Amino acid sequence: MLRVGNLQRSIDFYTQVLGMQLLRTSENTEYHYTLAFVGYGSNPDHAELELTYNHGVDSYDIGTAYGHIALGVPDAYAACAKIKAAGGNVTREAGPVKGGSTVIAFVTDPDGYKIELIQRAEHAGGGGL
Repeated sequence: MLRVGNLQRSIDFYTQVLGMQLLRTSENTEYHYTLAFVGYGSNPDHAELELTYNHGVDSYDIGTAYGHIALGVPDAYAACAKIKAAGGNVTREAGPVKGGSTVIAFVTDPDGYKIELIQRAEHAGGGGL
């Protein structure tokens, strides 16, 4: 779950930039929050990411405990090009990880959350990038 400052902006990033689908939303008026679930498919076959918007809160301190989300992609170079073309923020271009041969890249979502793209030789799971 990620707390987001603008739900529509985050939905647009995860669907239009990272190619996920908006799976469902849920509004809780009593406790003043809205949830949106995005992913490349639904549970149990695919992981889902829960985006939580607490009404009236437009930013958060990410803190030191959060690291990043990792997504397997068939081609990290192509994924970066696609993300940039869609207006996304690539913060580390695709290339081998330091001290290794695995190709990785990093992007940042509109709230500042880091997302690592890991190139997989045999990518299973129908990701959108």
